[in-house]
Amino acid sequence: MKLFVGLGNPGDQYAHHRHNVGFMALETIAARHRASNWLRKWQGRVADATLGIERVLLLMPQTFMNLSGHAVAEAARFHKIPPADIVVFHDELDLAPGKVRVKLGGGVAGHNGLRSIRDSLGTPDYRRVRIGIGHPGHKEKVLGHVLGDFAKAERPWLAALLDALADAAPILAAGDDAGFMNRVALLTAPPKPEKPARPAAPATERPPGE
Repeated sequence: MKLFVGLGNPGDQYAHHRHNVGFMALETIAARHRASNWLRKWQGRVADATLGIERVLLLMPQTFMNLSGHAVAEAARFHKIPPADIVVFHDELDLAPGKVRVKLGGGVAGHNGLRSIRDSLGTPDYRRVRIGIGHPGHKEKVLGHVLGDFAKAERPWLAALLDALADAAPILAAGDDAGFMNRVALLTAPPKPEKPARPAAPATERPPGE
């Protein structure tokens, strides 16, 4: 069994925040792959899904972001899921909007949800799906950016990205991180512009009487 975790803050007032894109990803995966109904358990909302041939437990912690690790650790202990089989979907300031990268371990870069999971598991060696939300450019604007709704102009790429994450989720569940990233990039790539038609060659005039 694998454990997919989406990070966010509970409550309708946070539902459309950039910080909640992990929740959005898990909800889209659950809908696409016909997961079971969401249940309250381990300080979170959980559902079972089959992604490809893998059974996956989907978890959205319902503590606030800085306590997310409590739910993750409880679910992992109950099902005896090792850190390497835990995948956390979260927002990433250091990636351009709509870009996705997968990594194993590493630092938390100031992300309170990742810090809580690291501290609760006792290791940073779980997998992360880093979903780019872009950086506002100035440190003092970060909090408002992260805890702000996605702008109207961002919604088309966000919807396409969430659909791509759900489409490629079985590849991720199978452990093929590179294949997952390639599939997401392919599905979210802008359409290539059509090449202009080549003009027809002018007809050659023939001399009179020929």
